[in-house]
Amino acid sequence: MRKVILALLLVVGISFAYENLDSKSFYKMIQQEKNIIILDVRTPEEYDKDGHIPNSILIPVQVLPQYIKDLEKFKDKKILVYCRSGSRSSVASKFLEQNGFKNVYNLKYGIIDWKKEGLPVEYGVKK
Repeated sequence: MRKVILALLLVVGISFAYENLDSKSFYKMIQQEKNIIILDVRTPEEYDKDGHIPNSILIPVQVLPQYIKDLEKFKDKKILVYCRSGSRSSVASKFLEQNGFKNVYNLKYGIIDWKKEGLPVEYGVKK
């Protein structure tokens, strides 16, 4: 009986975990999906200087908890999260998941890999 409960908890836990995507899969999702939010969790300086994925929203991971109420309206959308290397976005993805977001996707190797793959990047801060 204990094994059955443990297995069930494991399956349930996995079904709510955010998903790591490589750059090409992340880009494909951006191209194919209409109902998505692209969330950049780096600093404003990184967003401006190092470039960002087009149509991304900047909310640095350090202040993400302050914006969780504002993001509530996007719970039904797919949230694609990225940072420089995938580390901060992994933390942010886990935080979103813990706050009830069920469709969270993390760019596994960050914008470093995205740029290495030659995928689109914009520079400057949107006014």
